[in-house]
Amino acid sequence: MNLFPALADPALTSMNLLNEIAERHPAAISFAAGRPTEEHFCYDDLTRYLDAYRTYLLQDKGYTDAQVNRELMQYGRTQGVINDLVARNLLVDEGITASPESIVVTVGCQEAMFLVLRALRATPSDVVLAVAPTYVGVVGAARLLDMPVLPVRSGPSGVDLDDLVTQLRSARAAGLRPRALYLIPEFANPSGVSLDLETRHRLLSLAASEDFLLLEDNPYGLFQRGFTTRPPTLKALDSSSRVIYLGSFAKTAVPGARVGYVVADQPVGTGLLSFELAKLKSMLTVNTSPIAQAVVGGKLLEHGCSLVSANVREAAIYRRNMTLLLNGLATRFPSATWTVPSGGFFVVLSVDFHVDDALLAHSASRHGVLWTPMHHFYGGAGGHNQLRLSCSSVTPAQIPEGLDRLAALVSDVRRAA
Repeated sequence: MNLFPALADPALTSMNLLNEIAERHPAAISFAAGRPTEEHFCYDDLTRYLDAYRTYLLQDKGYTDAQVNRELMQYGRTQGVINDLVARNLLVDEGITASPESIVVTVGCQEAMFLVLRALRATPSDVVLAVAPTYVGVVGAARLLDMPVLPVRSGPSGVDLDDLVTQLRSARAAGLRPRALYLIPEFANPSGVSLDLETRHRLLSLAASEDFLLLEDNPYGLFQRGFTTRPPTLKALDSSSRVIYLGSFAKTAVPGARVGYVVADQPVGTGLLSFELAKLKSMLTVNTSPIAQAVVGGKLLEHGCSLVSANVREAAIYRRNMTLLLNGLATRFPSATWTVPSGGFFVVLSVDFHVDDALLAHSASRHGVLWTPMHHFYGGAGGHNQLRLSCSSVTPAQIPEGLDRLAALVSDVRRAA
């Protein structure tokens, strides 16, 4: 049976592959998963958040009981029902001024990426650029749309602007139209690299002069290692609607709710890009679960719409785990190199041998430790001597034990060489 060719693309198989290996080896310590900590999960929180949102509808918005029941239990507005709370959160935590109408609440951030890329893929010549290595989900979404992804070098400042200009102009010379650059400016997945303030300003200027959009994905921005002031997001600095902001509550609210959003305030015709994205969504998922949105909305309300306040405990866990991971690497791998991110979940370890999926399977079965081969984030065109370690969902006891197992794997590989 002939199927869509992209279904065979490695970008679409990598997540399933990693999940399958993890399922086959449930006792393995996993540095592979980028999921949030479960340390403070509590079932009772869900009902409390729902009650908080119901009270908000009754008292602040003047709903009747029948209207509340309809909002929570009936099909909802395609563009979302908690848009006003999302807008308040963006203003409180990020200094982003966004109207509720510019926001589309999506089924996770993955849907937001898909909607934006679908809207931008207007002709066969349209392409998207991505800072490499990059999140495999955006590459997979682009593959489903037959939209080429052109890599741009990362570099110590988060993006190599000279290479970006080279890629833009080479693409145009080949008859292509670069529509946007996808990037994670804070503690990027997988590299952990962040953009400094000067690079942010230069990137915005370049987007204006070269006429392309920036797709800013910000799932990790609240989780810095230190207590210094966080740099402004690209969207907060954006004065000419060059930035489409992709947000998620998976890392900062309730991951199982699967609620994300996109801020798309770019003018299109007589309306906004958000209205066009809502049209696409109406044919894809129809709407995002109002119950899931209410859970997220209740958590926002409980914390004054500040996810910084809501994640004090979680941020401390990630700081603790990152410190343990970095210190553990220094003890066990004195001859190797690794990144030292200023926050987030991920560290990239570079080794002197080939790293692939077969080695991961061996690591899981023989040594009981999981990690992610970096070649998945390069589309197979790099990262073959690197592996990504995530510290977000491991316990303090698992980190040293997992690193001991990883050191045993490295010794095995070197003895066999």
